[in-house]
Amino acid sequence: MADNKESGHKGPLSIHIPEPPGRPGDKPDFSHIKIPKAGETRCPDLDTKAEDMRDMAYSIVRVLDRKGNAVGPWAEYLGDDLTDETLLRGLKDMMVTRAFDQRMQTAQRQGKTSFYVQCTGEEAIATGFQRMMRPGDMNFPTYRQQGLLIAAECPLIDMMNQIYSNEKDPLDGKQLPALYSFKDHGFFTISGNLGTQYVQAVGWAMASAISGDDKISSAWIGDGSTAETDFHSGMLFASVYKPPVVLNIVNNQWAISSSNAIAGSQNTTFAARALGYGFPSIRVDGNDYLAVLAASKWATERARRNLGPTLIEWVTYRVAAHSTSDDPTAYRPQTESDAWPLGDPIERLKLHLIANSDWTEERHTQAKAEIESEIIRIQKEAESHGTLNKGHGPDAEMMFEGVYKEMPEHLVRQRIEFEKQGLEG
Repeated sequence: MADNKESGHKGPLSIHIPEPPGRPGDKPDFSHIKIPKAGETRCPDLDTKAEDMRDMAYSIVRVLDRKGNAVGPWAEYLGDDLTDETLLRGLKDMMVTRAFDQRMQTAQRQGKTSFYVQCTGEEAIATGFQRMMRPGDMNFPTYRQQGLLIAAECPLIDMMNQIYSNEKDPLDGKQLPALYSFKDHGFFTISGNLGTQYVQAVGWAMASAISGDDKISSAWIGDGSTAETDFHSGMLFASVYKPPVVLNIVNNQWAISSSNAIAGSQNTTFAARALGYGFPSIRVDGNDYLAVLAASKWATERARRNLGPTLIEWVTYRVAAHSTSDDPTAYRPQTESDAWPLGDPIERLKLHLIANSDWTEERHTQAKAEIESEIIRIQKEAESHGTLNKGHGPDAEMMFEGVYKEMPEHLVRQRIEFEKQGLEG
């Protein structure tokens, strides 16, 4: 083997340490994100092979232009789904999601719950995707997809009761606040161990196909979780068995305190990772509600036609902190969200509706006030059943229920002892 001198190498070896585009105090810079014009990215046929649509893993699907007009092949692909009624419902879904987030964030700061996670700036992704899911389909989400539940018309009071861990908590206090579980709304129990969603969703989709059912599943993780081994396990099984599943990566530029560069974004796109596994992937403007609808329709339709898995990278930005336990000013520029080039999803859809329907600024302001008033009313009702710092929580005895199909002997003994101590107390 040639030594360093013979091979021409000079000096010691080195490794690459990824750096974020900006640190606190720096001027925000998103020039590294190549954004095509709205309507410029093509819309492949559903049965297009992965090798014939490699470009889709590097471009970005966009529908709304700067004036709020819907342009290009993906707008045409929406067809009958592109109606004022559909878009007004989508606008309301996003507005409700944002108002709900703001109230629950405030509640956490008031000590009424221990933890909360906002999705500010990402509302279009979950609410738009859910519109293309059907009853019986299953989402395997993380803690930032509350929009799936809101678009599926899950009662807000049930969500709030779970956040408050009160006596009406549907999960009886067994889950961290905001880690919901609503089977009837196609929302699988959230796993705090991120990455597990991929293997769970792929396995569920395989089971649906094996049993002869017609239901599909979708998995949700953030850009940081693509560094987990479960991500690659799910990708491999999706590649081999081609189940009816949509694999979503919400690339909001930041994990809890590190940029997406740590997960590999400086080397290639997250969507490109599907190419090595041999199935199609697309990148989508996650702040463009119409682009979200179109891409979601395309991917879910592929799954329903037995054309296999699709990976979607949603390009967006996490405006708020990672959670109420996080301080983003410690690791990113304070004005970075204002510099995000893809704008705000609610404002962009509002602009489109004002330009193309009878929606107005006045009606939007009125709708916003009505939504906020209704959420406050529901919040008061939820708080009447208790919060973390006031009222009753779930019955402590419920900790023994719903964990095992058949309670093991050691828990039976513990429960007897618990009840005995309660009686003596």
